[in-house]
Amino acid sequence: MSNDAEFTEPARVSFRGQDGLTIAGDSWGPQDGPLVVFLHGGGQTRGSWKDSGLALAKAGMHAVLLDARGHGDSDWAPDGNYRREAMVEDLMAVLRELDKPAFLVGASMGGLTGLMATTHPEHARITGLVLVDVVPRPERKGVERVINFLSSNPEGFASLEEAADAVAAYLPHRRRPRNPEGLQRNLRQRADGRWYWHWDPAMMGGPRDGRGEEIDVHTEALENAARQLRTPVLLVRGALSDVVSEEGVAAFRALTPHAEYVEIGTAAHTAASDANDEFTDAVVDFVRAHLDVPHR
Repeated sequence: MSNDAEFTEPARVSFRGQDGLTIAGDSWGPQDGPLVVFLHGGGQTRGSWKDSGLALAKAGMHAVLLDARGHGDSDWAPDGNYRREAMVEDLMAVLRELDKPAFLVGASMGGLTGLMATTHPEHARITGLVLVDVVPRPERKGVERVINFLSSNPEGFASLEEAADAVAAYLPHRRRPRNPEGLQRNLRQRADGRWYWHWDPAMMGGPRDGRGEEIDVHTEALENAARQLRTPVLLVRGALSDVVSEEGVAAFRALTPHAEYVEIGTAAHTAASDANDEFTDAVVDFVRAHLDVPHR
């Protein structure tokens, strides 16, 4: 167990993704600890995992939190390529640089990237997979609500308070923070004084071409990937989620019978941040339980 005070701040790291794009990240914990790579959802940044990164570092694990292309401090794709395949290639490039077996933890868009990566020719680099409130067959209404939020407010916000109001309307189950300053990790203030979500608008380039947070666009490929899974896998669902239903969970577990499952009663689609302690405990327990499990 690491000293709690030893890893209070992450190290900034960067990697070279597909087409030379820079993929930004934070590195928490001991370099020789079990590697856990975190992949956020559409429109989020690596900051969404900050509390989990710290908790894993304290548990003696090496957590690497990545900004996906077009998000946070990572490069935006000049050609607007935010297809799932490009994100998978970015991830595999990062894993090649890290050069050690990795557990993947992915929420929504990041979870689907992780799932598809298990079919990559270099899938042996992946030791285990945690899917955070995402399955191959999500609920369409929930998906549409996510897409509508990500596509809203292209003109930005006049203040952080205004942005906080928009987030509170999107996440009614979560208490609105008194201080909206924390939103600055997902927003940037431009020369016009307004605050804009810090992702490339081209990410929402179209629901039918495989870009953006259209998480049910490749259902057949995702189901095939789930059917072929041989690594340990954990599905975490928020009981209040409108994206992953109990039926969606049952369908996934029929494809992947060895999958473990945890439901967090107080969480919705944003399960990791809704109930971070319970979520992180589930991840730590899963990694520890499967450190020495071989896979084909």
